[in-house]
Amino acid sequence: MSMDELADEVADIFLLTVLAQTRSFTQAARRLGLSKASVSGRIGALERRVGTPLVRRSTRAVSLTQAGQALADGAATGFAAVQDSLSRVRDLADQPRGLVKLTAPVAFGRQHLAPLLTRFLMEHPDINIELDLSDRFVNLESEGFDLAIRHAGEAPPAYVAWPLARTATHLLASSRYLGRHGTPAQPEDLLTHACLPYLRSGGAATWTFQCERGPRKGERVNVPVRGRFKANNSEVLRGALLGGLGIGLLPDFSLPTGRDARTLRPVLPDWSVQGFFGETIHAMRPWSASVPQAVRSLVDFLREQLPVQLEDGRSDTRQQQN
Repeated sequence: MSMDELADEVADIFLLTVLAQTRSFTQAARRLGLSKASVSGRIGALERRVGTPLVRRSTRAVSLTQAGQALADGAATGFAAVQDSLSRVRDLADQPRGLVKLTAPVAFGRQHLAPLLTRFLMEHPDINIELDLSDRFVNLESEGFDLAIRHAGEAPPAYVAWPLARTATHLLASSRYLGRHGTPAQPEDLLTHACLPYLRSGGAATWTFQCERGPRKGERVNVPVRGRFKANNSEVLRGALLGGLGIGLLPDFSLPTGRDARTLRPVLPDWSVQGFFGETIHAMRPWSASVPQAVRSLVDFLREQLPVQLEDGRSDTRQQQN
């Protein structure tokens, strides 16, 4: 076998391992920068060379045959070892270098992460970043991401997480809405108010509160909430709150600033919101024996700079509301 033939063989087997992770010709093609037709054609050529089907194709899903899964599993360990070795060699360089594929929530990414990434890239000329903003919890391994920024209570199993900053959730409404509909005195009052739930899969929205002071201190209450408008983006919900559409939850990094900060008022100040957006902003990635230096440099930068930026924004908001 010539070197060119060997290179093609290895490349096609690697493509099979990516297909095993994504279970999608479209996702595999996007991850590898190829066309869907090219991916399908190369898998077909590999099947002809080994003399047996490796992939089951249907209009709804892609799955591997027993032979295909065995080949992908056997090769994945070797490819992971090669990638780890390359990372270790790159880390011997004086300066971190390479590409970091990063995913983050839309509102947080736009408002806080993007400005920090600009500063980071100015300080690290040999690092490139691809930022994907999405509010869904992406599968980092199958979609080829190196790092995710998420606000959550804890990281998923088999992930390593670095806490970046603390965050809190606030129950708010506009002065106009409260003037028209009254101010809730206890969580149960929300049953008769127009609420603005964050759109999530899993059925009806439920907000959980804990009393922090007063005769009900320590008590927890779950309230099913309803409203005419839902959205899966805190910036959109902030706009609806400012417009007087109802009562809603916002993470502190999406609180309004400037003149808008005077428009919204805290609701149920004696009660804290429990477990909705998560209490910590994490950087997370699937566990591996080593972390590329470019990824670690970015995490270290965010751990140092993000708490300062968030606190500056909170201070501005508090001054506007006072």
